[in-house]
Amino acid sequence: MKTIRRILTALLVAVGLLLAGAFAVVALDTVFGAQVTDYTNVTYRAADGTTLRGYLAQPPGTGPFPAVLMVHEWWGLNAEIVEMADKLAAEGYVVLAPDTYRGQTTAQIPRALLLRLTTPPDRADADMQAAFDFLTVLDTVNARRVGVMGFCYGGGVALRHGVNNPAIRATINLYGDTIDDPAAFGALLAPGAGPVLGIFGAQDQQIPLTRVRAFEAALNAAGIASTVTVYDGVGHAFVNPAGIAAGGPPAEAWAQILAFLNEALRG
Repeated sequence: MKTIRRILTALLVAVGLLLAGAFAVVALDTVFGAQVTDYTNVTYRAADGTTLRGYLAQPPGTGPFPAVLMVHEWWGLNAEIVEMADKLAAEGYVVLAPDTYRGQTTAQIPRALLLRLTTPPDRADADMQAAFDFLTVLDTVNARRVGVMGFCYGGGVALRHGVNNPAIRATINLYGDTIDDPAAFGALLAPGAGPVLGIFGAQDQQIPLTRVRAFEAALNAAGIASTVTVYDGVGHAFVNPAGIAAGGPPAEAWAQILAFLNEALRG
């Protein structure tokens, strides 16, 4: 019994130390880490009156241009998403990257997990609609040609926005949460709804192939114009500026995204 008691005590101490360490990481990062204001250049109002922030990237010229809402990963709005927004804007799109975490961003896994788990989906969905409303009244934007895309956490948010907003003309989910019920696609089921693109990695441990195939089957059963592509040799979160520059599956996926947006929003 003494041995068992010692083992249990040691386990409790280890768990306590892990929790304390995670709490310390979150607390220090909250105070000393990067701030969303480092990466944003526009503000707009949420439905509840909160001031929301986002990063707006625009191509040269007066437009009106097609536009894309680009949703960040579980880290929050950061320099990488800003770079991706600029990259897409260079292709002739007005891009708004909204901050769905309402002022928080991180580079630390414990805090990223906490932010994702504590962000209410309903609030994020309402804030996405506020971002859409802000984007579509800009003089440079063709409000009838707006798409949405997101990475990881943002892929699921983007998919939900496509489901909720009948005005969206293209929806891209990059390795985010999926839907496996053909009846749950909402606005995507309407006649003339925009197409859906899903991009996933074959070695992704967060979104396994069983879920990807269930998503693809549900899209097909619902009769939604869609393409679901699984790239070999890559796992989660593989589409990023460094990966695209290096070539291979990330660059191929980016080319597929550009072709999909060109057809859906310009074709």
